[in-house]
Amino acid sequence: MITDIALLVNPKSGQGRTAAVAVRALRHLRKSGVSTTVLVGKDEADSLALARRAVESGTDALVACGGDGIVNVALQAVAGTATPFGVIPSGTGNDHARMLGIPRHDPIAAARVLLNGAVRPIDLGRVGDRWFGTVFSGGFDALVSERTNQLTWPHGKLRYNLAMLVELAALRPLDYVLELDDQKLETSGVLVAVGNGQTYGGGMKICPEAVPDDGLLDVTVIGEARRDQLVRLLPTIYTGKHVERSQVTTYRARRVHVSTPGVVGYADGERFGPLPVTCECVPLAAHALVPA
Repeated sequence: MITDIALLVNPKSGQGRTAAVAVRALRHLRKSGVSTTVLVGKDEADSLALARRAVESGTDALVACGGDGIVNVALQAVAGTATPFGVIPSGTGNDHARMLGIPRHDPIAAARVLLNGAVRPIDLGRVGDRWFGTVFSGGFDALVSERTNQLTWPHGKLRYNLAMLVELAALRPLDYVLELDDQKLETSGVLVAVGNGQTYGGGMKICPEAVPDDGLLDVTVIGEARRDQLVRLLPTIYTGKHVERSQVTTYRARRVHVSTPGVVGYADGERFGPLPVTCECVPLAAHALVPA
């Protein structure tokens, strides 16, 4: 039974909505008799230090309130430990919440999962010493994320949409070298995504068959495509139907090495660093609080 929670909050996520969401969840938890400590870091490094300190001190659960970025911070602290993590979603994408079946639009319902839910062991992806829960991207999608972070206007999804238009105008095929366990592939394409979960970008089912506790990473490769082909293909990613297109191939592997020049990889919406990288599935590396 959970009686003590460390609530890790990113008040800047969700275009400022997270503070109000955190207050509602906090009131419900404390009203339910759960001792709750609020953690707000000055920056990502400070948030991680606070999260690790809470785990080391023996909190019953580390709960991330915000978007996928703050959940990623929580994963760095709980990975490889027995401390479960929970999510009070209030970000733009909330793909961890999707993956775990947590209510995304009702903080009280999400808080009830912490009180009445179950603990589910899940796999995590690992790149070097960093962990991710949903999807690692290394292609057109990562270029869009990089461009989004460079833009100062507009805000929210409009900024992402503008970045996508800019990158579409500059679209070019990338030369990839992929190593999938003991299989080596050389291919040309516009996108490689490595999924522990199915979705990224706020519900885009880039790896529609991914299961976060099967010990494997799902790999989606979108091959060479003209701008008009990619424009038609992109909407189908929301339903997962893109995998039926001739330009798309999928694989499964425990270890995935991705190499292509000039691309910075992203995972859980966070900047991980330039390729090449090796993504490794670490079975049951974390314990998630999910609906019973």
